[in-house]
Amino acid sequence: MKSKRFARIVAIVLALLMAFSIIYGVVSSLTQTAGAAATQGQIDALKKQAGELDKKKQAIQSELNSLKYEQSSNMAKKSVLDERISLTEEEITNIGEQIETYGRLIDEKAGEVVTAQQREDGQLALYKQRIRAMEEYGAISYIAVIFDASSFSDLLSRIDFVDDIMSADENTYRQLQEARFDTIAAKEALEASKLEQEQERERLNLKEAELIEQVSQAEAVIAALEESIETSTAHYQEINAEREELQASINAKVEELRRQEEAKARSGGSTVVGSGQLLWPSAASNYVTSRFGTRYHPIYKYYRMHDGVDIGAKYGTVVYAADSGTVVTSAYSSSYGNYVVLSHGNGMTTLYAHMSTRKVKDGDTVSRGSTIGLVGSTGASTGPHLHFEVSVKGSRVDPLKYFSGGYVLASDA
Repeated sequence: MKSKRFARIVAIVLALLMAFSIIYGVVSSLTQTAGAAATQGQIDALKKQAGELDKKKQAIQSELNSLKYEQSSNMAKKSVLDERISLTEEEITNIGEQIETYGRLIDEKAGEVVTAQQREDGQLALYKQRIRAMEEYGAISYIAVIFDASSFSDLLSRIDFVDDIMSADENTYRQLQEARFDTIAAKEALEASKLEQEQERERLNLKEAELIEQVSQAEAVIAALEESIETSTAHYQEINAEREELQASINAKVEELRRQEEAKARSGGSTVVGSGQLLWPSAASNYVTSRFGTRYHPIYKYYRMHDGVDIGAKYGTVVYAADSGTVVTSAYSSSYGNYVVLSHGNGMTTLYAHMSTRKVKDGDTVSRGSTIGLVGSTGASTGPHLHFEVSVKGSRVDPLKYFSGGYVLASDA
């Protein structure tokens, strides 16, 4: 009787263990599937974005190959090249985000492999335990259990008991096989994600080399301007007129924003006003290559007013908002290239020019220190740097007076 009772207890324990294993496997599978699906969706969205960028670049390349481009002015060519550079940098950013997302996906897949392996190991241990139990109590055959019944109802009960044990044995083996298949599938998915990430890394290297070549072409166009004083003079006049128009437009937008903020304040709304204490706009560089004031322009061969300071920095260096405020302009011009103007309230604005990429749009509100773009060499620029201006009530002032130090002046600044 003790052997029979023990056999029944073993069967019940095994059934409970298998039930727990099934529930755990289902819950784990659902949880991991949901996480992986969300991450894969992010990758799909990034790949779609990459496809759209590729179409834009093809259109620009067609323009570069056209006769119209060959007949256009150097600055018109520079504008097209700047746009192509900006798109290439967007592609590099997109690829970087894909690589980062693949990294998270790989971590998730590695966790799935560990979980699947643990489940397989648990099922294998359970299966071995059942085999050992069958070997240890092999003398108690199913037939003996049935024929040892004391009544017909006891016989039926024993038949059900034997059927439960046999079903439990079959389930144990089936779950072991499923666990093995899950482990294999998880390992294959992990390797596939690693391969895709490596392919994106190779594509990133190609795009970075492509960017270097494109920047060289754009700089060659600017260098061509220096060869002709006549061309430089004409372009200087063109750029000067454009800057006056841009400043007038900026002043009008700032005035309109002021009226809107006053109306909002009267109605009890809140407005974004800066502190008046400016943050250095490029944490990666404090090297001032050209100061505010009259200087000999490297392209136009004229002594002319330099309305801001130039901060030397590498391509792609992050540009920060010097103070909290509202974006009044985020655009491209042949002189400033990609530029952003922020209004900080109380008549103060800051301007950030020659950026490769703009990260904000008109009407956005930004916090002090938030990213608004990346350093580049778009527009009338001889190399990568950030042109930074400060204006108070429409008049430009020396930006360096807002900083007690922390910057380095070039010998000819």
